[in-house]
Amino acid sequence: MPIYALGDQVPVIHPDAFVHPDAVVIGSVWIGADSTIWPGAVLRGDDGEIRIGERTSIQDGSVLHTTPPYPTIVGDGCVIGHIVHLEGCTIEDNSLVGNGSIVMHQVVVQTGSVVAANSVLLNGTIVPTGALAVGVPAVIKEGKAKADHTAFAAQTYVDRGRRFKATMRRID
Repeated sequence: MPIYALGDQVPVIHPDAFVHPDAVVIGSVWIGADSTIWPGAVLRGDDGEIRIGERTSIQDGSVLHTTPPYPTIVGDGCVIGHIVHLEGCTIEDNSLVGNGSIVMHQVVVQTGSVVAANSVLLNGTIVPTGALAVGVPAVIKEGKAKADHTAFAAQTYVDRGRRFKATMRRID
């Protein structure tokens, strides 16, 4: 898998994490235990840091970047769907960002919240705990997130990562 240091910026990946061989990790990136980084995902910590908590999945084709003043932080037990763009934002614990969403600078998705598929969160948006953000630009619907769905999805990716780490092999 392509994992790159950039000068003195060196990724730190917990030994229990699973990073797919077709993912790219560059620079100041920290990945926690039992987290999974899937094919085509790019985590580029060149202008600042990216932190991924424990038991969090960054799914296929997602791009995580950062800017000098704004790190990109994803907490524990999070699900970041396919083809998501996160940049300079904070996704707190047990939250889900749906497929195709864009979450920009200084956005905070608070604990247990959901960003619906294909939603766009503009700079500085706050998604309150347990809320659902949906649309372009996103509209906040308080109390509409389903925490049990996110917990189930997060656990399936922990299990899938363990399976892939133990049994995946290239055959060409």
